[in-house]
Amino acid sequence: MRFTLLDRITRLEPGKNVMAVKALALAEEYLADHFPSFPVMPGVLMLEAMTQAGAWLVRAGEDFAHSIVVLKEARNVKYSNFVAPGQTLTVTAEIISQDARLTKLKAQGTVEGEVQLSGRLVLERYNLADEGLGTVDDDARVRRELRKLFALLNRPVNTENTNAERLVNDSRPAPT
Repeated sequence: MRFTLLDRITRLEPGKNVMAVKALALAEEYLADHFPSFPVMPGVLMLEAMTQAGAWLVRAGEDFAHSIVVLKEARNVKYSNFVAPGQTLTVTAEIISQDARLTKLKAQGTVEGEVQLSGRLVLERYNLADEGLGTVDDDARVRRELRKLFALLNRPVNTENTNAERLVNDSRPAPT
């Protein structure tokens, strides 16, 4: 995966569904071109965020058995609104059906509970070695890197305030 469009996986039921978030920042380079006077997240990147969420769901559900999970089809994709800097896109995906190679998902992206896009995705999964595109070692290396990225995206959120947060929120000095 060359880039990650998700900031965090907030809920995951392997083999069932996933929820992830993408906070759109004005500093993202592509917003300078899309569009300079009206920056919004391109629709294709919104679709990519849904695809990435679905791919993490597939990987987690099969314990990273395949090194490659890619979008094969996007069906009935509907866009209803823009995602602007400062907004958070919440992406959900739910498995509808799955066979040995394909996973069909129902996915959507919302901002503050309002649907921005929805569609049905078909993801294909395979190993490079099985397709003659690489070696077993290549597959192992890809899966290792994906597991590292997954660990970063799927880590629990610490709800306790740190000492630094207490200082900001409380006029009293933090204990030494």
